[in-house]
Parts: sequence; C-alpha cells; structure tokens
Amino acid sequence: MQLTMLGAYGDLAEVLLSADPKALSFRRPESREVEAWRSQARAQVAELLAAPDAGTPTPNVVERTLLDRLEATRLRWQLPYGPPTEALLLKPQGAAGPLPCVLALHDHGGLKYFGWRKIADDGAPVHPVVRDLREEAYGGRAWANELARRGYVVLCHDVFLWGTRRIRLADVPERVRWNGATDPRADAEQEVRAYNDWASTYENLVAKSLLSAGTTLPGVILTEDQAALDVLCAQPEVDPERVACAGLSGGGLRTVYLAGMDPRPRAAMCVGLMSTWRDPIFHQCDHWTWMMFAPRLPHYLEWAEVLGMHAPAPVLVQNNSEDQLFTLGEMQRADQLLQEVYAKAGAPDRYCCQFYPGEHKFDIQMQEAAFDWLDRWLKT
Repeated sequence: MQLTMLGAYGDLAEVLLSADPKALSFRRPESREVEAWRSQARAQVAELLAAPDAGTPTPNVVERTLLDRLEATRLRWQLPYGPPTEALLLKPQGAAGPLPCVLALHDHGGLKYFGWRKIADDGAPVHPVVRDLREEAYGGRAWANELARRGYVVLCHDVFLWGTRRIRLADVPERVRWNGATDPRADAEQEVRAYNDWASTYENLVAKSLLSAGTTLPGVILTEDQAALDVLCAQPEVDPERVACAGLSGGGLRTVYLAGMDPRPRAAMCVGLMSTWRDPIFHQCDHWTWMMFAPRLPHYLEWAEVLGMHAPAPVLVQNNSEDQLFTLGEMQRADQLLQEVYAKAGAPDRYCCQFYPGEHKFDIQMQEAAFDWLDRWLKT
C-alpha cells in the first residue's frame, strides 16, 4: 500500500482525485473555445479564492538611487489594511520608454523577514540571511537587477506576510510568540533568523484566521500582487501591452495565480513551482505553503491548469529534476497537462517547459535561459 500524508485514509483522497479531467478542465471535450472556458474558470476560481478588495494604490517615492546603469526608486503605498507596502522599481538609466516590464515576485523560502530585498538591490548592504539565500537559490545574483539591465522596467514589492508587510510579534498574543523572539528594528542576524523560524509556523494560524474571516491566503496575496501590477502598469516608461510576471518557488506560485487570473500579463515565467495535487497528498505537503490552497480548487482544476488559464499567452515553466519540494513524476505529469492545454488552445509553440539538474533553485543558467525566452515574447 502506498503511504500517504493521510495515513490509512489515503483512499479517500485517491477517490476524490480520480476524476480527470477535472470539472472545469479545458481538456474536457465540452470545452471548445478558450476564451469562453477561461471566463468560466476564472469566475469559479475567483469565488474560491475570495480575494479582498484593495483598490488601486497611490505610490509615494521614498528614495531614488543610481547604481550600475540602473535607476532604483524605492516606493511605498498604503493598502486598506496592514502596514505600508514597500517596493523597488528598477529601470535602465536614462530610459524614456515605452519599455517592456516585469513584476518580479519574491519567493517564500521560509524567510519572511525580507521580501523584495531577496531578489533586488537598491545599493544598501546585503543582509547575511539574504546573501546566504541568494547563494543557494539564485547563483548569488539579485536577478531583478540583472533583468532590468537587459532593458526592462522591473517592480519588486513586499507581499502580505513578508518584509514590510510581515506580521509584527508585538501585534500578536504573547502566548503564540515563538520562544519569546522579538522583531527588532536593529535587524540583528540572530533575531532575523528567529523571526523567520517563528513566522513559518505561524503561517498555519494566519491561514485559519483568514478562512474564518471569509477569505484565503492565496486570495489576499493575489489582491496585493494585482495592486502592485496596477503600480507597475501606471509607470510612464512602461508599455502596458508588454507586461510579464515571474518568480521562483513562492514567486512561481504567485505567478501561477496572477497569470491565471489577471489578463494584463502577456507572458509568465513560473520557476520551481509546478506539480499536481497528488504531490501534497502522497509525497510531501510538509514542504508546501498555505499560499497554494483554496477550498475545492482541486475539484475544478489541476494545479497546472490554474496557470493554463493564461493560454494562449506565452508561458515558461522551469523545473529542477531533483527538486526537494516535488517529485519528478508529478512535475512531468504537470508538463504533459500544460502541453495538452496549449495544444487545444491552438498555441503549442507558446508553452515552454525546461528541466534542469539539481535541487530547488533559479540559478544563473536558468536565469539566462528565462531572460532570453522573455526577450523573444516581449522585445520582438
């Protein structure tokens, strides 16, 4: 008998997952026209996500910096709830536009003390925790800066639970604070690591509270990513017809929801976050975040088909064959599903899937391939 995360109750999940294609899959024979299918699917997923309304934010400039052929502008905006959102806008120095643009989505990483600073530089010293993450996951690069140097306007923002949008320990009941950890302004390395440990566990409580309030963690994050997309598309140097979103891991997860649910991205790059619903049941949901899960979503769509709602617009999926978050077989199955979706949408050439050796990462080789792919769709 195959072991499952549900122990002896795995048969229950097996029965529930047995329907394929899912209830709203584009692969079903009655789904013929992609626009009609996408409209129906997005409406159903929107109901499941129950995303709150955040309106359109008005950003304020905090600081402008010139660094290595780039103009870096720190922005701040206030949503209807929580502390202000901080973001970094990067563009080639002297750029007049209109330029293609990318919403660069930071990862989860179990590191919530930092958000956009994990993937972008504004000239400030790099914190040791961020430096270690970049070495492990990004080939030592701030990849958002590298993309901007190639001629893109790039926006990176802190999203709910990360960076300036993180939950402060002083604002939660004392009984749920991890080992008395603090959340200091001093940014001491040991305190940052202690906060990250606490925040990873506290995500469970956040997800329960949001469900009790009538929304979901992926719904809140989608709302905030769409608000950031509002900010990016309103920049004077940006061509709103050449917009993309991209990210590794949690950033890839956010890419799936944003590209699947919002019509504005013309291209999407999902790195290190493509599998099927079988993985968290039969293999390793202990490595997965609540950012992914919406009640009843697996009844309507496979995970890959959420990104498939982006069809026929271009999609790049990059996988690592030894990724510790997923199994190779389910990554390959997700690839097959997306191939079928794009073929049926009449755009097989607009879907690209790449497999690389190694564990969970977006290293320099992968970045260069991804940037070349993006150039093909947004610069020609």
